[in-house]
Amino acid sequence: MNRVFKVRVSVPEEYADRMMDAIDANMEPVYPGYTRTFSIVRSKGTWVSEKGSKPFIGKQDEAVCVEELILEFAVKEKDLKEVLRAIGRKHPYEEPGVDVIEIIPWRSLL
Repeated sequence: MNRVFKVRVSVPEEYADRMMDAIDANMEPVYPGYTRTFSIVRSKGTWVSEKGSKPFIGKQDEAVCVEELILEFAVKEKDLKEVLRAIGRKHPYEEPGVDVIEIIPWRSLL
């Protein structure tokens, strides 16, 4: 069985469409007959940018709390590195919040 991963990435809402387009352009569909398949969840992100950082939002040494969207999608192992590179190239944040979790495709359990 081919390995599949669930990826979550937080982005400012105005960057969501371009991020989904960049991700989709760098992967083969996981679900036959469907492309650009994402779950989107509204969230709030918070952080303090430390000395030496170049924050996209906020200033160094100040707490920031912003509205974001979490984009969640499945990707095949063979496409994972290119998808992560695309996120790194297109994401506005210096250090985007990205989670990668191995999953079991539900149909493989039938």
